Amino acid sequence: MEEGPKGKKTIFIGGIGEDVDETIIFENFSTFGDIIEVQLPSAATNPALQAESKHRGFAFVTYASPADAQDAIDNMDLNELRGRVLKVNIARPMKGGIQPGAGNRAIWESEEWLQQYAKPLAQSGGVQGRTAQRSDSQEPEDNENDEDEAGMEE
Repeated sequence: MEEGPKGKKTIFIGGIGEDVDETIIFENFSTFGDIIEVQLPSAATNPALQAESKHRGFAFVTYASPADAQDAIDNMDLNELRGRVLKVNIARPMKGGIQPGAGNRAIWESEEWLQQYAKPLAQSGGVQGRTAQRSDSQEPEDNENDEDEAGMEE
């Protein structure tokens, strides 16, 4: 197998069974070198429920050296762990321009995006803008509608 990109120390492990946890991954992959971190992303969308939820079926292991990471790939790719065949390779950054620390947040939750694209509610024609327009231009009609609605309730 060819050498991975220089300096890459994190590997991706796919195809992990539901009964596998971080300890099992650590035990099986620490034979190839010193592990700095094991990440097993949770399937929970609510961070408060992460402890109760299952993982997403993949993990990331960060080694102290790129050579250790390559050894783990060479030895564990397409091998079995608890009845499941693993796919092991160098972890690659997610495609797209996701900002560090943004996680899975929507783009409009970013303060920079809001400052650049969002208008104050009164200027955007939002609820307050529509309410102000209605009260200025349709006040007599609103009263008629109220009377009609009152007659319908009886």
